[in-house]
Amino acid sequence: MAVGRFPSRRQGPRPILVDAARGSSDAVVVPSLGTTRESVEADRYPSIRPLAADQRSSRSAGSLGDGGVTVDPIEWVQIAEIRAAARRLRGQVLRSPLVPLSLPEPAPEIYLKLENLQPIGSFKLRGAGNAMALADPTMLADGVVTASAGNMAQGVAWNARRLGIPCHVVVPDHAPLTKIRAIERLGGEVVATSFERWWQALEERAYPGLDGHFIHPVSDPAVIAGNGTIGLEIVEDLPDVDAVVVPFGGGGLSCGIACAIAATHPDVPVHAAEVETAAPLAASLSAGAPTRVPYTASFVDGIGSTQLLPEMWPLARAALAGSLVSTLSQIRQAIRTLVAHGRVVAEGAGAASVAAALSGRAGQGRVVCRAGVGGALKKTPLAPLERGRRGGAAAHQVPISTAFPRDKTLAPLSR
Repeated sequence: MAVGRFPSRRQGPRPILVDAARGSSDAVVVPSLGTTRESVEADRYPSIRPLAADQRSSRSAGSLGDGGVTVDPIEWVQIAEIRAAARRLRGQVLRSPLVPLSLPEPAPEIYLKLENLQPIGSFKLRGAGNAMALADPTMLADGVVTASAGNMAQGVAWNARRLGIPCHVVVPDHAPLTKIRAIERLGGEVVATSFERWWQALEERAYPGLDGHFIHPVSDPAVIAGNGTIGLEIVEDLPDVDAVVVPFGGGGLSCGIACAIAATHPDVPVHAAEVETAAPLAASLSAGAPTRVPYTASFVDGIGSTQLLPEMWPLARAALAGSLVSTLSQIRQAIRTLVAHGRVVAEGAGAASVAAALSGRAGQGRVVCRAGVGGALKKTPLAPLERGRRGGAAAHQVPISTAFPRDKTLAPLSR
C-alpha cells in the first residue's frame, strides 16, 4: 500500500521539547543509561542476540513479585537494529498508513497509525516476526511458546504457521473469546490460567509442560526492535511530528517506538497511554521506582497490569516522556470518535492513546497516536458510548447512527 508523506510546516529549526522533570538543557538526558538521546547509536550498547537456551534455563523461578526471578535490564535498542528489523520484515508486514483524524472542532492535529490493517489486526506481527527471524533454527525445533492476552499470541501463531512449527499460548482467563478463537484459527494451542499465574509465566519466560522457544511479548530486544519499525515509518511520513502517544501494556511497543524516534528526532516526546483501572507506569514514575497498583478488569483488556516487568523499568523511565492516564469514560468517547470521524473501530487499548491526545495533554501540535488495534471489542462496552452526547457533549460526539446509517453491526453504539 502506498503511503502519502505529509509536508513540513516549519521553515526554521524545530523547537526542543524537554520534559520538566529532566531539566531544561537542549539535550534530553537518558538518566538510567547515563547518556543523551543523541548518542543512542554508541557502540557501548550491545547488539540484539537471541536468548541462549542456557540463559533461559538459568533464571530462577519465583512467585509473583517476590524477587525470585532475575532478568537483566533491557538496554536501549540501537537504531541500526531497528533498521535491520525493518529489512527483515519487508514483505511480511504491511507498512501501515498514517492518516489524519478530522474533527469538526478545534483540537490537536491528530494522526492515526493504523496497525489494525495488519493481517492479524495488530502491530504484534512486527516484534514476533523479528524475534523468530533472529532465533537460531535449532531453538525453534520444538516450536514456540508465548504468554499473551491475545494480540502477541496471534503474532506468534501467525509466524509459527508461516514457518510450519507448533505454537502454544498461555493466556489470562479474562482474555476475550474473540482473540482466543483467532489464535486457534491460526493454529495456536491455548492454555488459559489465572492472571497471577499468567504474569508469573511472563516473569519466568516459561510455563510447566510447554516445550519450545519462549517469545516474550515485551522484554525481548528483538521484539522491541521489531516494534520500533513503527517509529521509523512515523518520522518518515510526518517529519515534523510534535508528539507521539502509544498505549502502554508492558512497554515493548512504546519503548521501541521511542528508541526509533529518539535517534532522528530527539526533541519529540513519546508518551505512554494508560487506563485508570491499571496504570503501573504512572504510579512508578510518580514514586521513582517500580510500584504495584490495583488491577480492575475492564473492556480495556489489551493494556494494564498490577506492576511493571522489572527489567523494563530503566528503559521505560529513560525513553518515555511520561504516562497519560485516561478514564474508561474518556476511552469510550475516543472509540466513538474514531468510529464517527475516522471510520475506525478500535478496541479499548488502541483507543487509549487517542483519548489522551483528545484531552490536549500531549500538546496542540501534530500528535501521532498508535490506534486502531485488534478489533476484539465486545458489545457490552459499546452500548454506553452514545450516552456521552447527552448533556452538552463535545461537537465531535455525534450519533453513530448518523455516521453509519446503514451499518447494522454498529447498532449497539446507538442504543
